[in-house]
Order: sequence, then structure tokens, then C-alpha cells
Amino acid sequence: MAAVVQAAVARDFAVSGFGDFIRASLRSPAMLLVVGAYLVGFVLHAVSVVLLPLYLAQACVAFSMPVTAVCSARVFHEPLGRGRLVGVGAVCLGIALLAFGAGEPGPQIEGWSLPLGLAALLAVCVVGGLLLLNGKDAVALGALAGLGYAGSALAMRGVGTELTGPTILSALLLPIFGLIAFWLYSVSMSRADVTPATGAMIVNQTFVPAVVGLLLMGDSLHPDGVWLAVAGLSLGTLGAIRLSPRLDAL
Repeated sequence: MAAVVQAAVARDFAVSGFGDFIRASLRSPAMLLVVGAYLVGFVLHAVSVVLLPLYLAQACVAFSMPVTAVCSARVFHEPLGRGRLVGVGAVCLGIALLAFGAGEPGPQIEGWSLPLGLAALLAVCVVGGLLLLNGKDAVALGALAGLGYAGSALAMRGVGTELTGPTILSALLLPIFGLIAFWLYSVSMSRADVTPATGAMIVNQTFVPAVVGLLLMGDSLHPDGVWLAVAGLSLGTLGAIRLSPRLDAL
């Protein structure tokens, strides 16, 4: 629901540059309320990342998508026809299948490999966002926002109680990723319908940490959950593709 308010306020701003957007947000009580709602969600999300495998924590967050889709249809009168309903349903079903195959979470990641890899991902988000600001593919901005939120989730795995260089860098990257992703998502929704922008964001936010957690961070699947995970990843990706504005006529 906060995302719908975020979209409305971002459309009123009529700005897309990072600095202008931040200044406008700080002067907007509505956008500050949105940030407050996201911060509450972030605390709950941080706890879930510690207690659950990354793919399951992200899957739970991603179930906000149908709420956002319905609210945006009512507030902005965006079309929520059969094609978009199929896309939303496919994403949610894919996430559910992924959750049913859940195993145990991996340990905290120590060393420089995680924060340095995340720094490279942050550069991709920033450079990609700047390149897309003058383009017409607003949904691609939503996809980049999803990468930013994915980076924030991954950074949580590098934050520990010991004040080492890697943990400090991971802790610093966490809010930076969130801020960049918030900007990109806002600009995306100011230029495109909320549901396609959210669909692109949700897929990267959910499935990038899922794959990284399984392959590199020690997250495990239920012994019988491999095919559920494969089916969930495939179905969720296809559902997000179906939400593309280019396919609305189908």
C-alpha cells in the first residue's frame, strides 16, 4: 500500500535525478510516511533474513505484490485485466513453490568477498539507473530497483557483531542499496503503471538473493524441494515477463 502512495507522490515530483528526488522527498510529508512504513518493514525483514533462508525471506516479502496490484488498480484506475492477473498469479505461485522447498538458512558470511561483490552490484545499479533515466524503458528501472533491494538483503548476511572491515562495509552498503533502490523504484512508477514496475522489481528482489543464497551462502533446500525451487523460479520469472506493458494487448 505504501508503494501506491510512493507512486502518487513521485508522479507529483516530476523529477528523476537522484539529488532532486531526495530533496523533494525530504520536503514531502507523504513520502516521509512512506519511508517510515518501509523502515518498519525493513526491521521485520532483517529478522527474517537471520532466521530463514534468503529465498524464503524474500518470498514472504514478495507477497506484497497482489496487494500493490489491486490498490494501484483502484487508486490509479490502471487496467487489471486477465493478462495482468495471470502474471500476478504466476509470480505468487512461483514464490509459494519456492517456499515449500525451503530448508535451513546458511551462516553469516565473513571475509571480503561478499562486501566487494556487493560494491560491484551497487555500481551496476547506479550506472544502469543513470543510463536509463533518459530512456523510455521505465520497467527496466524497476528491475534495477529489484537488484538494489536484493543487494540490501544480501548485505544483511555480512553484518555481524564483530567490528571487522567486511562487516562494517556490509553495514554501510545496506542503507545505500535501500536508498538507491527506493529512488529507482519511485522513478519507475512515475513513468509506468505500478503493477509492471513492481513485477520487475519483485522478481529481482526475490530470485537474485534466492540463487546467490543457494549457490554461494550455504542456504539449503528440503531434500524433495529441488524441483519445487526450479519450478518456482521459472514460474515467477515468466509471470513477471507477462506483466510487461508490451504484452498488455495479449
